[in-house]
Amino acid sequence: MRNKSYAQCGSCPYIAKEKLCMNREGKAGKSCPTVTKKDLIEKAQRKYKRDTLEFARQASIQEAECYAGRGERPYVMRATKPRIVEIYEFAKKMGYKRLGLIFCVGLSKEASIVNRILIKQGFEVVSVACKVGCIPKETIGIKEEEKIFIGEQETMCNPILQAEIVNDAETDFNILLGLCVGHDSLFFKYGKAPTTVLAVKDRLTGHNPLGPLYLSENYYAWLK
Repeated sequence: MRNKSYAQCGSCPYIAKEKLCMNREGKAGKSCPTVTKKDLIEKAQRKYKRDTLEFARQASIQEAECYAGRGERPYVMRATKPRIVEIYEFAKKMGYKRLGLIFCVGLSKEASIVNRILIKQGFEVVSVACKVGCIPKETIGIKEEEKIFIGEQETMCNPILQAEIVNDAETDFNILLGLCVGHDSLFFKYGKAPTTVLAVKDRLTGHNPLGPLYLSENYYAWLK
């Protein structure tokens, strides 16, 4: 019979410092995977080895370096670095030379800025826009009324081709910028190199998808 003991961390009632996953003397609900998934915990730990171990180690170091004054007591968390800096610092820690920049044409200006920053930091950049290949949407069965611009020629987003291009270039690390929901999933599925996300697509909020969540008690209450 299929195991029905699913993790429910999103419903945990305890604040961070009281959680068992944060404090060995902490509290846990009946569905807490730190308690119920001992076999998977051990399985995951076995995978932190060789290249994966170094990747995880450097990611944790990068996390800590994003805060200032860690030696001060009392210590108060003080963030110091934007994500773009985190990304290129982490890539340097890993010794990566060639980066893939996979972006939406709607964020071409932003992609141009990112491209210049990465080159300035000494990386070789392989950048690929989402409309690469100029394949009509009809190719994947899109009807006229399902287009954005009805009655006009419309090119499909092509995340699989984006993945194939950076795979062919043998990028060390890929950066996603503004791909649509689903299109990003396809890139993750077909891209070979490790991939991080600089920003996601959120047309309504200027690509700030957490905004509606922060306002879900008032202006965005309809979400619930």
